[in-house]
Amino acid sequence: MSDPALANACVQVSVAQSGVPVVKAFFDVPTFTVTYVVHDGETRRAAVIDSVLTYDPAAGRTGHQAADPVIAYVEEQGLTVDWHLETHAHADHLSAAPYLQQKLGGKIAIGAHIREVQETFGSLFNAGADFQRDGSDFDHLWVDGDQFMIGNLAVTVLHVPGHTPACVAYVIGDAVFVGDTMFMPDYGTARADFPGGDARTLFRSLRRLLELPPETRLFLCHDYLPEGRDHYVWETTVAEQRRANIHAHDGVSEDDFVAMRETRDATLAMPRLILPSVQVNMRAGHMPPTDDNGVTYLKIPVNQL
Repeated sequence: MSDPALANACVQVSVAQSGVPVVKAFFDVPTFTVTYVVHDGETRRAAVIDSVLTYDPAAGRTGHQAADPVIAYVEEQGLTVDWHLETHAHADHLSAAPYLQQKLGGKIAIGAHIREVQETFGSLFNAGADFQRDGSDFDHLWVDGDQFMIGNLAVTVLHVPGHTPACVAYVIGDAVFVGDTMFMPDYGTARADFPGGDARTLFRSLRRLLELPPETRLFLCHDYLPEGRDHYVWETTVAEQRRANIHAHDGVSEDDFVAMRETRDATLAMPRLILPSVQVNMRAGHMPPTDDNGVTYLKIPVNQL
């Protein structure tokens, strides 16, 4: 295999005992987002993946209704959180990573290509010279093929761009946390029309993930309850995605995928929370600096998206 990072991930999945790591999901209905607490049953070391800060856009008010159950679970289970892992700078919810870090400890990390997202959206929001576009708001930046441990659990990071330039997937034991790159087979794949997105790149990232062993567990960041299904789900396998994903099953060509994705994306509205979400998430979940009156403001650029 000419892809060393993927080869390492495949070996990791193959040697992992089925059902390792322990995964607990928390589904936030208002944003259709799944937050995961992933831990090693032996050492009780853990990571939180794609956390959610509750946000009321009408009032401009934040809350912790989505994050506090995560804290309660971590404390009940006696876990030590080492990492708050972001799969990308989300456009549909604000990250709760700083709040969880304050309560639970651990480092906030994302893919190194967040610098491209910061450059693009730093300009869009006219963030000014005080906003560093070097990723330094995060505690750690991952590059493709990076490996680290959560207790005794081996983790491999795969760069899977296309939805955004900074998307990464975390291969933890026999489980992969894919972010927005793909959804359940009956819903398909992520959009690729955000700034820095690209449908052709997304297809290649999808196929890369689908080269993992068939039994690999895939954990998704969202479920939008497509027509014909009456319950939310967020776990599937590589084998099931290759067989049944409505956008990217085996046999779909790259050109056909790109044509489908670009046509579909042209019909989609922007996510309801994209403007508050991105300007917070590009800062690792931190709010912009307060103005001279002591108030924090989120900007709404007009006619720019």
